[in-house]
Amino acid sequence: MIKKILIGLAGVVALIFLAIYLMSRPTLEADGSYSPSNLALNLATVSITDFEDIPYAKYQGERSKILVIFTEHKNLEMKNGKMFSTGNHPVEALVPMLHLKNAGFDFEIATPTGKPVVFEMWAFPNEDENVKAIYDKYKRNFEQPKKLTDFITNSFANDSSYAAVFIPGGHGVMNGIPEDKNVSKVLNWAHQSDLFTITLCHGPGALLSTSLDNQKFLYDGYKMAVFPDAVDEMTPMIGYLPGHMTLGVSERLKNLGATIVNAESDNTVCVDRKLITGASPLASNELGKLAAKTLLKELN
Repeated sequence: MIKKILIGLAGVVALIFLAIYLMSRPTLEADGSYSPSNLALNLATVSITDFEDIPYAKYQGERSKILVIFTEHKNLEMKNGKMFSTGNHPVEALVPMLHLKNAGFDFEIATPTGKPVVFEMWAFPNEDENVKAIYDKYKRNFEQPKKLTDFITNSFANDSSYAAVFIPGGHGVMNGIPEDKNVSKVLNWAHQSDLFTITLCHGPGALLSTSLDNQKFLYDGYKMAVFPDAVDEMTPMIGYLPGHMTLGVSERLKNLGATIVNAESDNTVCVDRKLITGASPLASNELGKLAAKTLLKELN
């Protein structure tokens, strides 16, 4: 009898482990890329965000524009050759934008070559009415963004209209943007024009572009919150990533002279001079509040 019970329990345990294994396998998409597993989605995404609808005293000045640089790439190659279905994280983009919009700012949407913005739609909070509203408001701009070179040609001389540059996160930012010389030009323009730069999670990967062509890293000595490489190393275990990333972000920034203020993928935010950063998707609401309050205090 005991032997039969033990055999039965072993079978139950085996089924449990099989179910966990199947839930933790990344999902194969039609184009051959992989989106996160069901287990990863349950652990790492939300249907409603923690966005706080704060009644800010709206900014009324001329510096009302914020340039938002998005990725246009969907698939990011892992070390094992598998492609991660990525793009910009919708919560990391839209929740800070909600705060900044409520504070009286508007947005110019750009991608490196003018191709449509790519979002990680598997992370979209489909029950969040605030997020859906701002996504719908700018949907046409996401589909027909400005080309970054056109912005450089047409807008650099008119820096009095701008308050900040915002680079949302999402693993897709690591696909070409850290190596994009035009991104470096924009960040240097923002720095020289005394504008704010706002970014979170993997978005700070864009800051690496300022060290291209043996330039001195623009943010040497800055404190910043960034998604930890150590967490990226662990996420394949639950099927969030289909493999390990070829390059991380936090250690590369640290090696260039940045001081990383967080060790976890939490809601840490940081402001150092004109750089405002956040650690992860969990920091989206806090980053939006910090950015809105900081810009209003500085510009009013």
